[in-house]
Amino acid sequence: MVCPRCIQAVRTIFVEFQIPPVEVYLGEVWLEKELNEDQRLQISKKLENIGFELLDDSKKQTIEKIKTLLLNLIHHSDTELHINYSLFLSEAIGKDYRYLSTLFSSFTGITIEKYIIKLRVERIKEYISYDELSISEIAYKMHYSSPAHLSRQFRQACGLSPIEYKKQFQNSRKPLDSL
Repeated sequence: MVCPRCIQAVRTIFVEFQIPPVEVYLGEVWLEKELNEDQRLQISKKLENIGFELLDDSKKQTIEKIKTLLLNLIHHSDTELHINYSLFLSEAIGKDYRYLSTLFSSFTGITIEKYIIKLRVERIKEYISYDELSISEIAYKMHYSSPAHLSRQFRQACGLSPIEYKKQFQNSRKPLDSL
């Protein structure tokens, strides 16, 4: 889940089954008590109908937790982006980064580092589409060492420079939850 409408849609499904959630965050629903098997099955079907998945497997939950933490950090926070991502994830999840990295790669087919780059590139596309900041300002804001570094990484990910992207594909951003 990546937006308030998504959170509300999930909350509505739980309320519909008379299971009001204590809290709904990006990717998480906190309940007062466990779901029984029938509730789990019905809610799972409803969630799938709107493009979500009920995760029971602890490894899948960990993968989603990694994605949610990174998404929140890169797209929904003004927090300093010049951080040690491996330390951040290890501390937030309470597991060794090597374990998290291996788990993430085995389930998603890409490394956490490449996932971070994808998220950063989508954020750069967002800034470009706003047309309020120069590439230098975006590079500074996204904590790249230079505009050239940002442009190089952007070109590797998209096949275009940020300027070419702006001219040709300004509205081609992917929904964040599809990354």
